[in-house]
Amino acid sequence: MTDTATTEKNDPPGGDGPTEAELARARKEQIGRYVAIFVMPLLMVGMMITGYLYAMHAPAPHDMPIAVAGSSQQAYDFARALEDADPEAVDVRVVGTDEQARDLVLSREAAGAVSLSPEGTATVYTAGAAGASQSSAVTGLLAPQVLASGMDLTAEDLAPLPDNDMAGLGVMFMAQALMLAGYMPLSIMLSNSPELLRFRRIVPLLAGWSVLIGTLTWVVAGPILGAVEGPTATLLGISWLSIFAVDSVQLFLTRIFGPMAVLVGMLFVMVLGVPASNLGMSIYSLPSIYPWLHGFLPTAAAGEALRSVVYFGGDGFGGHLLVLVVGAVLALAATLGVDALKRRRNPDAGDPEITMPSLTPGPRPQSDRVRYLTLAFFPFAMVVLMLSIMLGAMYQPTPREMPVTVVGATAEQAEQTVAGLEQNMAGLFDLRISDSVDDARVDVQDREIVAAFVLPSATSPTATLITNEAAGMSQQQVVQRTFEQVAGGMQLPLTVENLAPLPGSDTMGTVTLYVAMGWIMSGFMVIVVAGGAQPAAMVLRQIVPIAAGWAVFMPIVLWVIADPITGAVDGHFLPLWGVGIVATFTTSMFTLALHRLFGLLSVIPAIGILMFVGVPASNGAMSMYMTPEIFRFLHGVLPMPAAVESVRSILYFGGDTVGPHLVTFAIWGAVSLLFVIAFDRIRAGRRTEADPVVERLPERV
Repeated sequence: MTDTATTEKNDPPGGDGPTEAELARARKEQIGRYVAIFVMPLLMVGMMITGYLYAMHAPAPHDMPIAVAGSSQQAYDFARALEDADPEAVDVRVVGTDEQARDLVLSREAAGAVSLSPEGTATVYTAGAAGASQSSAVTGLLAPQVLASGMDLTAEDLAPLPDNDMAGLGVMFMAQALMLAGYMPLSIMLSNSPELLRFRRIVPLLAGWSVLIGTLTWVVAGPILGAVEGPTATLLGISWLSIFAVDSVQLFLTRIFGPMAVLVGMLFVMVLGVPASNLGMSIYSLPSIYPWLHGFLPTAAAGEALRSVVYFGGDGFGGHLLVLVVGAVLALAATLGVDALKRRRNPDAGDPEITMPSLTPGPRPQSDRVRYLTLAFFPFAMVVLMLSIMLGAMYQPTPREMPVTVVGATAEQAEQTVAGLEQNMAGLFDLRISDSVDDARVDVQDREIVAAFVLPSATSPTATLITNEAAGMSQQQVVQRTFEQVAGGMQLPLTVENLAPLPGSDTMGTVTLYVAMGWIMSGFMVIVVAGGAQPAAMVLRQIVPIAAGWAVFMPIVLWVIADPITGAVDGHFLPLWGVGIVATFTTSMFTLALHRLFGLLSVIPAIGILMFVGVPASNGAMSMYMTPEIFRFLHGVLPMPAAVESVRSILYFGGDTVGPHLVTFAIWGAVSLLFVIAFDRIRAGRRTEADPVVERLPERV
């Protein structure tokens, strides 16, 4: 049999074999594809986790604008004392009247204000709709100073969040969905259907896409979930413009950076854009670069425009729309300029090479319509899943059967108290009874219960609330706030005992989530990128060693980011590395199983299960006792909760519960790998049956 893979020097003159140059170019391309398997996920995951940990692991007020109103001397004295207490935390502005102070808060020119009266009272003004975390920070800055001045304190929320979105997450998730719809499709389009990116074709397509997904986003967030309420036409217009503006900028980036444009888009839209948006966390609590980025990044512009319309009657949304309009116009003009320059240099240049023929496990669809529908389905499904699952799970955080033990001197005393509490708090707390403070303290430490409310006894005339901040800041705050009211109603002084306070490097308790997210993202990204960049590497004997080596390497990178680079973690290298290896490899195997079924579209169920469902169930961003009950069940079975709780156990509880979470990873990894082995054998058998006469050639590596 003649070897058809001969080189040019073995071919007769005029032969059809590849030239040496062509073979060298093919070898370089193969090497480049293998390199991309590691470089792309390294950049994407490293960029994301570095950005989030740097910005949000320990937020503290920085130049937070505060207005002080009152009589001239009184206001200046208070302002001076406020600045002297922490000069870097506040940027104080003295105004003449109470009305001016209120107007500054409502226009969001000031994060908060205090109005001083000659009668010795001080009113602190905040706007919860401008950011719940910002309101808390303002109160934390002003309340101690008011009390130190000997004045009576009152607080007024000038723009409270509505009951349908009590955490202010509706606008945040809606804005993020719009950004996702904007930057995601174009890089995939470039690799799969580059003919669509011709300027005259792509601009109308982007306009239609913006209307479709913008409308879908509003329908899910508004009429279906009820998380966002406001004038429909205005909100639709903002949604359409936001997607089109991001699409236009991403189109320009695609012209400059090619497939790597997705990294640049992610940098500005997600890595920098989410912290700078002022939606999840006040920009005045983040490093000083973020207030500057807030002025021109699209996530901030879209989010603030939506917030202005939903909560502030449209006040100030015109400036944010201008950012989006200018960005779209400049990006389209720049794209036209780049296209003209390329045509001048190479008039005969065609469309870019197709590097991702099919998004499914099968061959490239013959029908353009089928291919385009498949292409559109990817970002469409991502937006729907993110909004419906994450927003649906988290936009109304309410305690649901949160376990709390009431401890009395006797079981009868505790039982009587529980009976009274359940009349007013039915369904909110799972109230348990105990007569042992030591047992209750152990249960709080072991995270079996969220808190213990210890009633007064003959030896202790005060009530005590035993909490565990490191087990979950959101649940600790809810329990403390609730039982402070309970103790007040019972006319009992209350002492709070925090068994595991969070360190200064993790003041919000979110470091566990970001480290775990790094492991999970690393695991599924390496499979997704390998499937697109080098399909030949997806055979089991190649991809398993690749995934194993990656799983050993990437947790080291993430630890370096978390510890020496951002300071979010202090030590714990070996246990974090060990668990990170298992978590990353497990996630890779699960994604590989999905890839066998769905091809590159496997990213949809992978992200859907691992991230969109996993984050609400993780007990990381929000207590699992404050999300729908299904997520409490999922907390015990999904990889993301296992990763979050492993990191929490290692960092704050001496690794006490790591073992069961490793079992969870082992089950997911083993089942996924066995499925891939069985699937490959079945598929190989079907191929043999379909073509029984197969001449097997030696395989060339």
